[in-house]
Amino acid sequence: MNKVYKINYSHILYKVILMIDSYIKAGKIVSEVRESASKMIKEGTLVLDLVEYVESEILKRGAGIAFPCNVSINEIAAHYTSPYEDETKIEAGDMVKLDLGAHIDGFIADSAITVMADGKNLEEKIGSDRLNLNEEIIEASAAGLDAAISTVKAGVEVWKIGQAVNEAINEYKINPISNLTGHSLEQYNLHAGISIPNINNHDSTVLEEGQAIAIEPFATDGVGFVNDAPGAYIFSFLADKPFRMKTTQQTLNYIESNYPYLPFSGRWLTEEFKPSRVQRSLKQLGDAMAIYPYSSLKE
Repeated sequence: MNKVYKINYSHILYKVILMIDSYIKAGKIVSEVRESASKMIKEGTLVLDLVEYVESEILKRGAGIAFPCNVSINEIAAHYTSPYEDETKIEAGDMVKLDLGAHIDGFIADSAITVMADGKNLEEKIGSDRLNLNEEIIEASAAGLDAAISTVKAGVEVWKIGQAVNEAINEYKINPISNLTGHSLEQYNLHAGISIPNINNHDSTVLEEGQAIAIEPFATDGVGFVNDAPGAYIFSFLADKPFRMKTTQQTLNYIESNYPYLPFSGRWLTEEFKPSRVQRSLKQLGDAMAIYPYSSLKE
């Protein structure tokens, strides 16, 4: 007996419209917060104040936090967010990468900006050569982004995006970071499987209509390769596992209940548990692969 299946196209269309609307709303919120927060990047600003401002403003605007606000300075390329009671201050001339994300119903907008921190007697403090180089690095990153955007369309192979980024950055006689990539986005999934390279990595994966991607060009006067730096302050839940220590199990249960899909900050857990307990539990959970720690990345 043949079965007849009816497809409810109106329901599918409604879901697509809802998804697009959520991406647009999240994007507008991220754009607004990025613009206001970037003005805080100057000599003397506490990194903790900056990340807490970004995260609170995302929530005030009715979105969820897609991942802890990253504020990565100078040779730290990515994945630094303030731990509890962080006393790190921004200094004049610092190259500050502000990376933030918001979501509406799990649909994520992920955006970043690089700002050279302003301060008194900036040229005297860092020298004219360094000042000019910093400005070129910022321009090169923006050029890489523009080149990628002009290349992106349905049907393009991702290596072509990487090649466009590479060529644009190389025009400034500096390098892209080859082992940092952009990524595809799906509902409640920040890294959804497709990598968007900053070089021609010969990846023939084809972008399809309707996919959402984050493009993340990095320009550097270094060799263009990052390694793990000491310290991990951002984590993701991996698996529910049993622990003999009651406090560790309670911490894992809290993480699974509150952050099952998207990355979280250890700093956030101090609203529920004592800082010393959080630090101890995160170490045990990471060792057991119940959570994944994202190390800061240094070029």
